[in-house]
Amino acid sequence: MSELKEALRAWGARHVRLIKDRENVVHEVRIGSDRAALRLHRPGYQSEPAIRSEITWMGELARAGMSVPAPVSTPDGRQVMTLSTGRLATVVTWVEGEPIGEGGVPLDGTEAEQAALFHALGREVARMHNLTDAMELPDGFHRHAWDLDGLLGEAPFWGRFWECPALTAEERPLINRARAVARDRAQAFAENGADFGLIHADVLRENAFVKDGAITLIDFDDAGFGFRLYDLAVMMSQNVDEPAYPAIRAAALAGYRELRDLSDEAEELLDMFLMLRRFASMGWAVPRYAQTPETLQLYTDRAVKAARAFLAD
Repeated sequence: MSELKEALRAWGARHVRLIKDRENVVHEVRIGSDRAALRLHRPGYQSEPAIRSEITWMGELARAGMSVPAPVSTPDGRQVMTLSTGRLATVVTWVEGEPIGEGGVPLDGTEAEQAALFHALGREVARMHNLTDAMELPDGFHRHAWDLDGLLGEAPFWGRFWECPALTAEERPLINRARAVARDRAQAFAENGADFGLIHADVLRENAFVKDGAITLIDFDDAGFGFRLYDLAVMMSQNVDEPAYPAIRAAALAGYRELRDLSDEAEELLDMFLMLRRFASMGWAVPRYAQTPETLQLYTDRAVKAARAFLAD
């Protein structure tokens, strides 16, 4: 029996269509008359306890009134299923709407419309952080870390980015220099009381859906414990080349500050954390794009550009 058929049988679901086949394989399904998303999780990326913790967090956010996908249990009460192949499967509620955009594609709308959209998104990220801080996470809750070691240590969560084969002999020491300076600054930020906790860690355009002006965050697969500023940096990472970037950035931070404090120190470090996302993404790309060097080069060029700008400040 195929993995898909086994998962469909477990949830009593009917297959509708394949949505995407990237990190996870995601299918639209029907359970009775309800639409849902069936996820076949990427082997080896997240453990069963980590996936269980991910959907626990999503469920708690949904119960607190936030618009996010919530876990759907099998008829016998399972929220995470280990298939006969060892692959893990989950089902979450369907999200209506469309993503606010796509990486590498210019944003639609006027500058004012783009700013309004990211004001709402910044506010929703702050709401997520507030609701999370009010939760009591259960015993055994386990997610990885986007902390100093997870971003800049000897074994970063997404890989040793400074060893990326697309870096030139000139660029490699540049990346290592920026890494060392950033670690010192991030360490000082942490010791000075940086906002730290459970974060989404992948608030990209594709993971923020909008319908009738309401924002829904999806894809919590990369969620972990880290700097809250990292969520804002990821949110900005696809917008730096937009003509309206200054307005988008200002609006996103203003929206965040409507619900949650954001220190001046944190705002000053936003560009550094955006660089850390570039570094992480370069490490992420190495095992995924080894056979497509032009794509790996794109991630590398972005990281190098960010490092040069950071060290020039």
